[in-house]
Amino acid sequence: MKKIIIALAFLILPGLSLAAGGGYPLEKAPIDLHDKASLQKGAKLYVNYCMGCHSLEYQRYNRLARDIGLTDDQVKDNLIFTGAKVGETMKNAMPKADAKRWFGVTPPDLTVISRSRGVDYLYTYLQTFYLDPTRPFGVNNAAFPNAGMPHVLWELQGMQKAVYEVHKDHDGNEAKVLKGFELVQPGSMSPPEFKEAMADLTNFLAYVGEPIQLERQWIGIWVLLFLALLTVVFYLLKKEYWKDVH
Repeated sequence: MKKIIIALAFLILPGLSLAAGGGYPLEKAPIDLHDKASLQKGAKLYVNYCMGCHSLEYQRYNRLARDIGLTDDQVKDNLIFTGAKVGETMKNAMPKADAKRWFGVTPPDLTVISRSRGVDYLYTYLQTFYLDPTRPFGVNNAAFPNAGMPHVLWELQGMQKAVYEVHKDHDGNEAKVLKGFELVQPGSMSPPEFKEAMADLTNFLAYVGEPIQLERQWIGIWVLLFLALLTVVFYLLKKEYWKDVH
């Protein structure tokens, strides 16, 4: 029993640490891996705004072409800007030593970020950058406080400021609580358009985290149906073998 409790604790703790990361409520990400148009738009956003710093070292361009409804030529013309071949993995050209010197930390590879951090976290993180003059890049993030990443999507979203509410505890101590944001500099997208774009980008990262997910689910259904049929067959065989005994 003690071992079971310890095992459950290890399963629960990562989720608690993510939820407690910024204290800001996570928004449900509208993930739909069947929506190839969304995946294509998410891939476009990724290579244009994210891949300068963050590679996808375990994702190949040609796998991307096969899964999201593009041809190899379309991938080469629209998604490859580094001179890589379509059969290579999606690495960027930024030296890790330079990246660490510029940003203070090496930007992580994001191939499995959707699985390690969760899609709701990513969806919220992408939307909750806000102005903060105390930070090196002038912005902070509600989902990941004091993040070292600049707001690379500011041209699309614009710039927003944090809106706080003051709460008092039982002892009369006041604390500011982040409740939302106010747009102070519009971007090239309206807020609904940016929200949809971040859903596409999150959808793409969810796909990259497990490209075989839809196929795995489809195979799982057939395996369960096969096992159900096999159970009926074995039950009838058991009755046949034991009919003389009973």
